This record gives sequence, C-alpha cells and structure tokens, in this order.
Amino acid sequence: MAHIPDGVLSAPVLVTGTLVSTGLLAIALRQLREAELPQAAVLAAAFFVSSLISVPLGPSSVHLLLNGLMGLLLGWAALPAIFVALLLQAVFFGFGGLLVLGVNTMNLALPALVVALLLRPALRRVLSSMPSADLGGSADDGASPCSFESEVVSGAGSEVGSEIGSPRQRHQAFVIGLGAGMLGVVLTAVMLSGSLLASGEPFGPAARVIAITFVPLALIEGLLTGIVVAFLLRVEPALLRLDEVRRGS
Repeated sequence: MAHIPDGVLSAPVLVTGTLVSTGLLAIALRQLREAELPQAAVLAAAFFVSSLISVPLGPSSVHLLLNGLMGLLLGWAALPAIFVALLLQAVFFGFGGLLVLGVNTMNLALPALVVALLLRPALRRVLSSMPSADLGGSADDGASPCSFESEVVSGAGSEVGSEIGSPRQRHQAFVIGLGAGMLGVVLTAVMLSGSLLASGEPFGPAARVIAITFVPLALIEGLLTGIVVAFLLRVEPALLRLDEVRRGS
C-alpha cells in the first residue's frame, strides 16, 4: 500500500509532505529538458499501470513501485513523472487522495532521487567504459530534441540481432539495477511507515505490517529492475541516456 488515502495522516504530516514535494518539484522542473519528456512519459505510464495491479498480502496489499527504475533512468525527471501519475490515479481511480498527494509523492519520489544520486554515477561509469561504437554514434551539443529518437531508430536498424556490451558490463548493469529496485522499495517502506507513525501511535501495528509486506516486494522489484537495465544495455544502451555520458554531464 504505497497510496495512503485521505483522512489517515495528521495535519503536520500532510503539510510537511506538501512542502517537501513542492520544493523538490520546483527544482526538478527547472532541470527538466525537452529531450527527457518522451522517456519520462513512458516510465510514468508504466508506473501508472503497474500501481493499479495490487496483490493482497495479509491486511495490506502490494504492487510494483518502479520508483527505483525511474530514479536510475530519469534522475530528477522522475519526480514530475511520479507526481503526474499519482495525480491521475487519485483523480480517476481514487487511489490515495488529493490532500495526501504531497505525502504520497514524497514517499515515492524521495527514494527515486536517492537512487539517482547513489547509483546513476555507477551506471554512468559502466556506460563510459563501453566502446564509442556501442553508444550509437556521437551526439552534438547542438542536436535537435528529436536527435535522441532518430539515433535509437537508426541504431536499432543497423544492429538487429546484435548484443552490445561485454558479459561483465551486463552483469554490472544488472547489479546496479538490482540495487536500485530494492533501495527504492526499502526507502519507500521506511517513509511510508514513518508517515503513519508520525500521525499517531495507533498506526504502529499497521506500519510494522506494511514494512514486513514490502520485503518480498523489494526482492521482486530488485530482480525486475536489474533484468530491465541489463536488457537495455544489451540491446539499446541509448535508452539508458547515453547522451549524458557522451556530453560528460
């Protein structure tokens, strides 16, 4: 249960979540680039759909979060992507609520940001160690916003059936993805439980149950994220935002 409904949390927790999420979104929107929008939209849609599929587990339920994957691939752009998906879920399906939207965004987006800060440099080092031919060509600083998409299409057409990167690099990518998926879930569980505990002692048992149910989810999401990252590096590393690697940013 990553979506806390309205009427559960105390006013100080709601205010804190709103202020934190607003500040983070302001920073993220200032850094958002037009070239990042297509990838952010795809991952936001994946997050939107996966969050709608819940599996009952004891008194709670769990669903894929994908915030570790979003943080690893998008960086700061993961914050507005998560916010938009949560807003649409609250409006159209009643998941969570509008008053608690700031807290739900904070609980999912902050872990994504931590994953980006801790693990994106490691993934960038793996990508930087790959031959330039595997990166899909060179990127000019003055390239148009569509150059990323055209690069992907041309790279895919010329390398059909080929594998990119060494087995060691793919293993490193898998381990980084595994860590990103597990870290995103664990941090979300900690923040979710903390939000409930800060709202009153009666929520203590529910917070502990939720924390326990997130353990198998962390393992599942870690494996899924690791497989996705290793697969992308093997077939189309441009989708891992190699434009940032080539420009040295």
